[in-house]
Amino acid sequence: MAQFSTLSDFEAILAQAPETDAKAREGAEARNGQLTKPPGALGRLENLAIWYAGWRGTDRPALEAPQIVIFAGNHGVCAQGVSAFPSEVTVQMVANFEHGGAAINQLAKAFGAKMDVHALDLDNPTADFTQDAAMSEADCVAALQTGWDAVDPSADLLVTGEMGIGNTTAGAALGAALFGGAGADWVGRGTGVDDAGLANKARVVDEGLALHAARAPLEVLRCLGGRELAAMAGAIAAARAYRIPVILDGFICTAAASVLEKSRAGALDHCVAGHLSAEGAHGKLLDALGKEPLLSLGLRLGEGSGGAAAIGVLKAAVACHSGMATFAEAGVSDG
Repeated sequence: MAQFSTLSDFEAILAQAPETDAKAREGAEARNGQLTKPPGALGRLENLAIWYAGWRGTDRPALEAPQIVIFAGNHGVCAQGVSAFPSEVTVQMVANFEHGGAAINQLAKAFGAKMDVHALDLDNPTADFTQDAAMSEADCVAALQTGWDAVDPSADLLVTGEMGIGNTTAGAALGAALFGGAGADWVGRGTGVDDAGLANKARVVDEGLALHAARAPLEVLRCLGGRELAAMAGAIAAARAYRIPVILDGFICTAAASVLEKSRAGALDHCVAGHLSAEGAHGKLLDALGKEPLLSLGLRLGEGSGGAAAIGVLKAAVACHSGMATFAEAGVSDG
């Protein structure tokens, strides 16, 4: 289990991240070419299975132990009126997660995933990023470490989700700082703000960008993000170290993951995009990362719900790849 005490330490760990197992991937490609189907007949499922095999280090993998981890944090920028709901809802929803009543609980059960919930200092919101950095370096590192430590090394798939009133504003600020543009290019309606609320969110993001201009990616996370976003980034980085494939959830998760990719090109090679959410700028993030979503269902809930729904797609890919007979095994002529 990696330990780090500074953002520089964490960046050094990113630089040492393992790559896909080329031999396993080649073996999976060869097996795929021998299965009882026309070439390419299973479409993206074939490429998904090969990708998964490379990260699991075997040409015939199984997907039996998915893990979903939900991180919750509160945001000082809510003082700027960026959400239609009060911050107290974060605490209330964490209790709902813990009692099994949320959408993500049902999805976890449906796909046989272990689910864990981590609330990060909810009584102590981050600072309002229009006035100061959202987190000190120590706070940001602590959140990254919480995320890293939350990953079960025995898992064979990871989905990270979040809960945090105000975090679509933080996600928009990350998107703008990492990829360029103004607040209006990145903000969405989040919990359902009206037109005036949308304009207010754009103003808040612009003020944050002006105060924290021209920063390195991990500094962007510290200054404009939140504890739950940092924890998701830490968990996704840990999954890479353990060679655990990741399904990314929606806008906020993808914004957090983008920090890793901007810190080190290729840092998200072990990740696929679970879905395209209804939060408008999510598609911009996916395009910038070169990730094609597996699903597009109009979801905008967060919680890891879109990523969890996509577990079924990846399970289908792996089941077909590893369970189908080859032409030789089935005694079927391959032409």
